[in-house]
Amino acid sequence: MAFLLIFVTLLHLVTLAMLFIATMEKSWWVWDGTKNSDLWYNCMYDNSSETWLCSSSKETEWLQSVQALMVLAVVFSSISFLIFLGQLFTMSKGGLFYITGLCQIFAGLTAFSAALIYTLHHMDILGSSPDSSSGHFGYCFILAWVCVPLLLCSGVMYVHLRKRE
Repeated sequence: MAFLLIFVTLLHLVTLAMLFIATMEKSWWVWDGTKNSDLWYNCMYDNSSETWLCSSSKETEWLQSVQALMVLAVVFSSISFLIFLGQLFTMSKGGLFYITGLCQIFAGLTAFSAALIYTLHHMDILGSSPDSSSGHFGYCFILAWVCVPLLLCSGVMYVHLRKRE
């Protein structure tokens, strides 16, 4: 039982970290290694100063929905972890972690919605410039997709997990 509890806790912390990185890092769309775009900024690498120059992304309705859903996924996963800690120390023996599991499942569904919207509407989000189609999805986009099944699996595991002594 202790092994399962440690595994679920580590899985939750890993998915929370991955979700946070996917939301905040700068590579949802990558062009040629010197230009990338994320949920918040469009960045270009300046060779003369050897720094990244970033400007705010053009606010479209699709981008705002992806931003909101990713932030909600981070918030729900964080709340889920806090509820889990509270339930772990206050719940009676034999109780189930329903609230924790439902919050984690909801975080997985919001991350799924955000990644799906970005997948289907990335051209609208990036704009209609000719170089929009020459890039590819970055590691943060892939990380967001990897988080979806992990969040859903950990949510299901929380729903079936019972507190024991």
